[in-house]
Amino acid sequence: MVTLIIIGVIAIFLLYAVSIYNRLVKLKNLVQEAWSSIDVMLKKRHDLIPNLVETVKGYATHERETLENVTRARNQAVGANSLETKEAAEKNLNQAMMNLFAVAEQYPDLKANANFQQLQAELTSIENDIEKSRRYYNGTARENNTLVESFPSNIVANMYKFEKVSYFELDNIADREVPTVKF
Repeated sequence: MVTLIIIGVIAIFLLYAVSIYNRLVKLKNLVQEAWSSIDVMLKKRHDLIPNLVETVKGYATHERETLENVTRARNQAVGANSLETKEAAEKNLNQAMMNLFAVAEQYPDLKANANFQQLQAELTSIENDIEKSRRYYNGTARENNTLVESFPSNIVANMYKFEKVSYFELDNIADREVPTVKF
């Protein structure tokens, strides 16, 4: 009788450990899928930027430094491999793009150009998709990290070398500014 109870307890423990392991694998795969979505959106963004730069180039010929900074930042972002370098490169690219749009504000003919407007709308759409993908990734990263750090799942995670993953944060300076309201 005692042996049956011991076998039952061991069986329940093993089933629970298998359940935790399966959840860890599922979350690891979800994190990878979420990162893949971000990567796809970033590639679309990187592919669109040269067209935008070329359009601005035709109107703002003496703004060469701004255009070169955007191109350089885009190339760094495309070449970034790890999450940390990609995050830093994307922050740099965001700043360069803000400068590009500030330059575009100075050229009414450029702002009225249909090609520029279309490219700007596409870029805005892609930025929204990146934001959604980033939120999904960070949500799955949070779930993964919670399971990896929580007891008793951390025991299984350590045994099979499951690790915490980093969040993907992009600071948008414009998001932090408080809007001013004038009457």
